[in-house]
Formats: sequence, structure tokens, C-alpha cells
Amino acid sequence: MEHIEHHFTAREVVRDIVIGMSDGLTVPFALAAGLSGTVRSASIVVIAGFAEIAAGSIAMGLGGYLAAKTDLEHYRAEEQREYRETQEKTEREKEEVAEIFQGYGLSAAQSAPIVEAISADTRRWVDFMMRFELGLEEPNADRARKSASLIAASYVAGGLIPLFPYMVWREVRSALWISSAVTLLALFSFGMIKGRFTGVSPVRAGTQTALIGGLAAAAAFGIARLIS
Repeated sequence: MEHIEHHFTAREVVRDIVIGMSDGLTVPFALAAGLSGTVRSASIVVIAGFAEIAAGSIAMGLGGYLAAKTDLEHYRAEEQREYRETQEKTEREKEEVAEIFQGYGLSAAQSAPIVEAISADTRRWVDFMMRFELGLEEPNADRARKSASLIAASYVAGGLIPLFPYMVWREVRSALWISSAVTLLALFSFGMIKGRFTGVSPVRAGTQTALIGGLAAAAAFGIARLIS
């Protein structure tokens, strides 16, 4: 019977969604909650919330773009360094390959032919060193643009959830309590979905996300109320 392994390979996508959605749920909620104690009009809360979502999504998306670009630039710089070292410090680089295999329990005699096979192809040699010496995987060249778009979109999607009650209920206090409940429920649901994709217990992931997000929102809410 054929053995088929299933591995989760979209961790970068999930990471971007988690970053955007988590901040999108907590920051606009904290702003709306803080304003709820100082204004009587739900429309003012909504307008301020939309402004924050626009600014926050742009800032978060830009941060994701710069982070991904930095990862790619770092990888390319290290890759060029490895190319130089395979040409200028050939024997030392071969010794490093041997040390990696010996770290897995192979003897010097066992690792010697493997070292020669790997070092016979410079591209393969550098790729091996990037992966096993430096622990670096080559980033996707389009990753920066995709990361920025995904984080920004997730932030907008998350930010609309705590604002929705203020669009429906005109009484600010009622909207605040409903927004609190909806935001916690959204955090829990989001955590469960994240857990299902990453192989973690959905209930545990949901509870953890709701707890951490709730504490972050409460802290931001407290600061906003204190300032106001």
C-alpha cells in the first residue's frame, strides 16, 4: 500500500493572516471601546474606526513588505558569501560539510564520498550550506508583495468585525458590549481555524487566541480610557 505523507506547507501564509487578523481584531476594537466612553454618537466611532483600519492596514502591509524584502536580501547576501567561500576557502568548506554529516553520526570515512559528491556541483554545494549550515530556505521572490497584500487584507477583515455593531446599533453602550462579545467570538473562531490548519488542537488554539487577543484588547482599551 502506497504511503502518502501530508505536511502543512503554507506556514508563511498562515503567519501573515495571523499577524493581520489578530491586530485587526484588537486595535480597532480598543479604539472603538475607548471612544465609547467619551462620545455619544456611534457614527463617530465608526468613522474613527474606518480611519484607523485604513492607516493600520497600510502600516501593517508595509511592515510585512519590508520584512519579506529584508529576508530575501539577507538570503542573497549569505548566498553570495557562500559562493565566495567555496572558491576561496574550498577545503575549509568541505570540512564544514563533513562536520554536518558527522553531526548526524557518520564517520569521516562514510562522509568523505558524500562530501565529494556535493562539492562537485557548486550550485548544489551552496544550496546545501545555506540549508544545513545556516538554516536558511530561499524566500519566494514575490513573497514581499503577497505578504503585504495578505496582511493588509486580513487587517481590514479583522477590523470590520468589532466595528460592525456600531454600524447597526446606534446606542454606543449597547454596541460596546455586543462588539466585545463578537470580537472574543471572532478571536476564538479564528484561533480554531488556525489550529486546524497547523495541526494544533482547535479548542486549545481558539482558547489561546481569544485569551491573548482579549488581554491585548483589554490593555489597549484601558490605556485609551485612561488617556481620554
